[in-house]
Amino acid sequence: MLDYAAFPKERQALIKQILLDSGRVVCNELAAQLKVSEHTIRRDLHELSKKGVCKKVYGGAVIALPEAGDFSGRRDINRDKKSSIAHKCAQLVKHGSCIFIDSGTTNLAIADALPADMALTVVTNSAEIAVILLKKPLFEVIMLGGQIQRASGGCVGTSAVTQLKGVMFDQGFIGGCAMAPETGLTGFDYADCEFKKAIIGQCNETLVGLTADKIPAVARYVVADSSQIDVMVVEENISREYYSAFREHDIRIYTV
Repeated sequence: MLDYAAFPKERQALIKQILLDSGRVVCNELAAQLKVSEHTIRRDLHELSKKGVCKKVYGGAVIALPEAGDFSGRRDINRDKKSSIAHKCAQLVKHGSCIFIDSGTTNLAIADALPADMALTVVTNSAEIAVILLKKPLFEVIMLGGQIQRASGGCVGTSAVTQLKGVMFDQGFIGGCAMAPETGLTGFDYADCEFKKAIIGQCNETLVGLTADKIPAVARYVVADSSQIDVMVVEENISREYYSAFREHDIRIYTV
């Protein structure tokens, strides 16, 4: 077996691979596995974080996702998985309620999955989501205005935030780029993440639908701590470890 204490480059390469495979690492576990000190592991994680591989968290690190591009480029990625998540999310919506649907490709699928025979008030900051909602005759649709951001596909500026604060929502479906128990829900665009924070402040219940590639992982800006998320809808292959870790934050989890 390779003496990882004597070969830092090889040790860091192995740590990077573990991060890619499992999404996170724990310092004391790595130290025991590689027969080095926890101080050495923390130094390795510091070097990997400087290269953008991971984000250091208490006791270890979480994989850092690369930016996924703009809305139009993400639309067809994991389409079937997003559809399954969307149909479960739609089942959680109550007749006669007022909900917010954030911009994002999974949330676009949620808008499409909502049953047309249900009376709802739906507010969104996404023009594409609004178009889908208007095809459902019993829906009252409210579109928040302002400049449409290409990265998110939605309006996230001052005008949208001001309009948002005039409504209280029974449920809010929030988009996110990544989530981990330690870091919560995170995203890549500062303005978009600040807008999402404002949404959460207006919601009685906050729901997030995420594909498996976003768990566990971290992006640049924090949207919400894990304890601020009420419901997660995720793929059924989420590991028991992460399922339990999210449940410790009182999150209700549905798998599809």
